[in-house]
Amino acid sequence: MSDLEFLHELENLLKSRKAELPENSYTAKLFREGEDRYLKKIVEEAGETVLAAKNHDRAEILYETADLIFHTMVMLVDRGIAVDDVIVELKRRHGK
Repeated sequence: MSDLEFLHELENLLKSRKAELPENSYTAKLFREGEDRYLKKIVEEAGETVLAAKNHDRAEILYETADLIFHTMVMLVDRGIAVDDVIVELKRRHGK
């Protein structure tokens, strides 16, 4: 599985969690609690990512960046924005 395929698989999992809202799912809990909850998590994870970068801690940078991307993907799914739309925008900015 390619890295891009993994992002699509994760995106589909997040969509199913939003649709089904399983009881013991952290992701479903984020969707149930609403946008304020996941937006706060994005801010929190962004701050933790910055601190990890300031400390030059590679392992912590990777860990916190993964959390930041995950919570950002939750927001994208909730807003109906596909990962592919973000890729298109990145390509547009870089003339691709």
